[in-house]
Amino acid sequence: MASIHTERETLAYGGASAGLSSRWAVARSTLALAFRSIIVFVTVFFLATLLTFALQGLSGLSPAHLQLSESATPEAIAALEHEWGLDLPLWQQYLNWFGGIVQGDLGRSWYNGADISLLLTSRAAISLSIAGLALLIGVTLGAVLGITAAKFQTTWIDRAITTFTTFVSVLPPFVVGIGLVAIFAVWFNWFPSAGYVPLDRGGLGPWLSHIWLPSLALSMEAVADIARQLRVGLIQASRENYVTGALVRGLSSERIFWGHVLRNGSGPALTMLGMKFPNLIGGAVVTEAVFGLAGYGRFAADSASRGDVPAVQGVLVLAIVLVVAFNLLVNLLLVRLSPASARGI
Repeated sequence: MASIHTERETLAYGGASAGLSSRWAVARSTLALAFRSIIVFVTVFFLATLLTFALQGLSGLSPAHLQLSESATPEAIAALEHEWGLDLPLWQQYLNWFGGIVQGDLGRSWYNGADISLLLTSRAAISLSIAGLALLIGVTLGAVLGITAAKFQTTWIDRAITTFTTFVSVLPPFVVGIGLVAIFAVWFNWFPSAGYVPLDRGGLGPWLSHIWLPSLALSMEAVADIARQLRVGLIQASRENYVTGALVRGLSSERIFWGHVLRNGSGPALTMLGMKFPNLIGGAVVTEAVFGLAGYGRFAADSASRGDVPAVQGVLVLAIVLVVAFNLLVNLLLVRLSPASARGI
């Protein structure tokens, strides 16, 4: 009897040790992934800011073309460029500019001398509200459609979802936006057709009603791509050997799907989500024009048309930070769902 108890205790201790060892291995791989990802993304950020700064030299523009008349003397132009530090060597200009970025200072606008960080803060609140809601719609609706199509594969439901996602994926956001305005703003009068109400001023209802249609228009491509990638990933995961083994052991198909197939098959959709986030930021330019919103995209377009290089650089830096941070989160989520994916990063 003593030997039996000793053997049971040994097995229990061995099982607990194996569980702790497995959890430690997952935590260690996650930390290693986080460290490698941060190194990669810091490098990407540095190179991206270097290319962004190069826009100033490639454009051939200076504040003189905005602040001085065409009859300005060379002395006046030289004095203005000295005031903006444009007479310094390029490497020194870049270090000064990059040092300001690290401290949250994006510089001043050539157009009116305003702080670009403050200008972007008010504009980015509009764009991030739209992009954030579009991302939520894309993930939620895309996941529902993808899971439904995978569970009813080869049926009329699957074919209907595939047809719908194929159709909406080829529609530009501005076409979807015009259609939504015509139907829900003009015809039914359910939503406003333009404008924006900040959350801290109008409350949740007015804020959500003003960003719902532009967010829906911006999310359609993400909905289609996430649904298709999730469907393919789930179908492939459901054909793996571990699913057959789980069925033989008596586990229900629903438990297998929600507990194992969904987790292992969502990798392609998450990867697609990381690739789509820059499109949501970039798509704000056209979407904001359709809905009359003075957001991030409108600010970028106006600054580019005026030749306000520091403002355009500030827009690009903010976009770089958002995209890099979002992709870092996606990579960390991927390794949590599938630790083996850490080896590929």
